[in-house]
Amino acid sequence: MRALRVEKKKLAVREIEKPEPGPEALVRVLLSGICNTDLEIARGYAGFKGTIGHEFVGVVEEAPDRSLVGQRVVGEINAGCGKCELCQAGDPRHCRHRTVLGIVGRDGAHAEFLRLPITNLLLVPDKVVDEHAVFAEPLAAACGIMERVAIKSSHRVAIIGDGKLGLLCAQVIALSGASTLLIGKHAEKLRIAERRGIETTTPRAAAKRKREFDLVVEASGSPSGFVGALELLRPRGTLVLKSTFQGPGKLDEIDQARLVVDEISIVGSRCGRFQPALDLLKKGAIDIDSLISEEYPLARGLHAMERAGKKGVLKVLLRP
Repeated sequence: MRALRVEKKKLAVREIEKPEPGPEALVRVLLSGICNTDLEIARGYAGFKGTIGHEFVGVVEEAPDRSLVGQRVVGEINAGCGKCELCQAGDPRHCRHRTVLGIVGRDGAHAEFLRLPITNLLLVPDKVVDEHAVFAEPLAAACGIMERVAIKSSHRVAIIGDGKLGLLCAQVIALSGASTLLIGKHAEKLRIAERRGIETTTPRAAAKRKREFDLVVEASGSPSGFVGALELLRPRGTLVLKSTFQGPGKLDEIDQARLVVDEISIVGSRCGRFQPALDLLKKGAIDIDSLISEEYPLARGLHAMERAGKKGVLKVLLRP
């Protein structure tokens, strides 16, 4: 089968053996999505080797549970050991021995086929088209903010970053009824949020709104976003970090005394559960179509990755 892989620090579309399902399900990929993590892995992040990609929708070809065969599915990306306390409680996202689809120890979704435990698979509602279902993972990450913090309709919330994740976070948080502001640099991306009734502004204009917000979500992917977020928070406010930073940046500019004096809470937020995301997709509550920039066949995976890294480009999809 064909797969987009990182091998010997190089990215290439290669022919590899089709995976054997064994105790897991074998899924034929219908569509996969390129995200910023894929771009970082291709640059060496996490030291991953193998097939990249973790956003997908597919059809089950083989599975221990025969009722799943032929079903259209998406898959939670963290596969736990199944034995530890976390896995036994039904949440392997922080299992010490987990593998992560296309990120840690497990071949990913930019391929014709992938493997996942059946416990990771969720059925896609019939009315949700493939192009929307492939967003289940990043939308789940946006919904995951609600797992980590309680957002009330009375809260004032700012999201920093108008990329794919920032736009999803803004839409999800706006559904809570909270006053929501998206901060970004790209007018065409901000217009996507504005069409959903979400207030938008630029970083320069936002800098005048110091200590105004109860909660700030940092989703810019830039260390400078962390510093800017702190300026926006009121005392006893909460900073939610969605970005992971690699290499030198501006984190050394943080006024740590302010964190203590203003009693700022800092919360990390990574992967969310898929069911809330699928529920939103089924309701048509999120504008997905505006987030899709381009689609390419898997054979053109290198070009697709190059395009995904260009300024102004949102989601790039791959179709095996």
